[in-house]
Amino acid sequence: MKMRPLSLLPLLAISPMVFAEGISGEVKRQPLNIEAIIMFVLFVGATLYITYWASKRTRSRSDYYTAGGKITGLQNGLAIAGDFMSAASFLGISALVYTSGYDGLIYSIGFLIGWPIILFLIAERLRNLGKYTFADVASYRLKQKEIRTLSACGSLVVVALYLIAQMVGAGKLIQLLFGLNYHVAVVLVGILMVLYVLFGGMLATTWVQIIKAVLLLAGASFMAIMVMKSVNFNFNELFVQAIKTSPKGVAIMSPGGLVSDPISALSLGLALMFGTAGLPHILMRFFTVSDAKEARKSVFYATGFIGYFYILTFIIGFGAIFLVGGNPIFKDAAGALIGGNNMAAVHLADAVGGSFFLGFISAVAFATILAVVAGLTLAGASAVSHDLYANVIKQGKATERDELKVSKVTTIVLGFVAIGLGILFEKQNIAFMVGLAFSIAASCNFPIIILSMYWRRLTTRGAMIGGWLGLISAVTMMILGPTIWVQILGHAKPIYPYEYPALFSMTIAFFGTWFFSITDSSQSAIQERQLFYPQFIRSQTGYGASESVSH
Repeated sequence: MKMRPLSLLPLLAISPMVFAEGISGEVKRQPLNIEAIIMFVLFVGATLYITYWASKRTRSRSDYYTAGGKITGLQNGLAIAGDFMSAASFLGISALVYTSGYDGLIYSIGFLIGWPIILFLIAERLRNLGKYTFADVASYRLKQKEIRTLSACGSLVVVALYLIAQMVGAGKLIQLLFGLNYHVAVVLVGILMVLYVLFGGMLATTWVQIIKAVLLLAGASFMAIMVMKSVNFNFNELFVQAIKTSPKGVAIMSPGGLVSDPISALSLGLALMFGTAGLPHILMRFFTVSDAKEARKSVFYATGFIGYFYILTFIIGFGAIFLVGGNPIFKDAAGALIGGNNMAAVHLADAVGGSFFLGFISAVAFATILAVVAGLTLAGASAVSHDLYANVIKQGKATERDELKVSKVTTIVLGFVAIGLGILFEKQNIAFMVGLAFSIAASCNFPIIILSMYWRRLTTRGAMIGGWLGLISAVTMMILGPTIWVQILGHAKPIYPYEYPALFSMTIAFFGTWFFSITDSSQSAIQERQLFYPQFIRSQTGYGASESVSH
């Protein structure tokens, strides 16, 4: 493989935020990767055909938002995995293992624990009580206008931050792997994501995510099998070879050293775990299945696929240490890995499968971004059309046709906004945006969702004050922290000393919600508390939010 030297800063500063999307730093264009471009064109052609097929079956609001609730638990589990297994997860976790060894396993498995703990608490009730967005659940027994406005604002902020990271990551990844111009890549991603959502809705988005998940799992499985084959399928030999080749020696088998202090580590862990349960594009997926049983199956399958994927990246990372790190073909004149540590998985693909498989992995890496941005765009469009337009502005009196029209217009606007932001932030370090998105989801969305389901004394006043406090405090602490205040704005010392705000912003959100709820003795608060018990009964019996209280 012939590659020009290039530089790429560690993906998200080689932090656990590699689980989300984002590629930072300057990159230099590669020579055109013909195999990758051909395979990517084939993928795009197949997904555009799926979009055409889905458009013929997307006739109603339910079809557009939730694929008519006809997705099976297995299909939805794959789609959730496809939504979650990003290009940065694939490149970043393997890079984390390549550079830090055992720490990569600790962070990937530790992050995975959040899925069964949190989503099993949410999935069933979310499906039974909601219809299209998580705001349907949060606002059921509270005031529609206030809660939907808060939920929509929290969702749009998370979607915007995530989209910026996706678009910048897409542009730089394509420069890196395909040799295409950055602006061309950003515009291409923007156009494709609009087409998927505009014409195919949730059905097309779901199948794009499923195909991408299958391709990524297949490619990663092949790489892991070839790595294990090289050591006669002996894990002990895998680690022995890695220790011999790594400059760190046996230290790569020891944990610790990737997070500067325990407060930041705890705050990051909370953001990743609880933020996952507050991501609007993940929560929206539970409305695509027929009932709570299929929602539980979705979590089961998604956890299995994602866990298997993380195990594969662990093997790939250790395999890259001795198959790539010890091979001078993949080094520049100074002995550094061409393309930076984050290219370890790509170089390994070339080492075990040649240029054809390298093209396949490159195309799959880009396909992962398309799958995620489609889900984000649909979540953002539904927040505007269903929550803000239909239930806040029109107060539930909007026609289905008008709501769909607003959703599609919003999709086009989000496409232009995403392209514009992708170009605007081309030279910026966008790693902090992913951390901020997870922190906001954990501090604003998650407390309202979980308390509306489980706490009888929750009131609109408490939810509003607590939710806004969580949103504002997360943003403020991130701005005043080391990443933005020091590294971006150039001040000498940060006002908020820790990297991530979730530990404190979540505490503020929960405390604010609790305090202003228990001190609320208004007549509306009394009525809201009285609605909790019938709602709980419906969540256990399977009646949806649209059923009457008499059930």
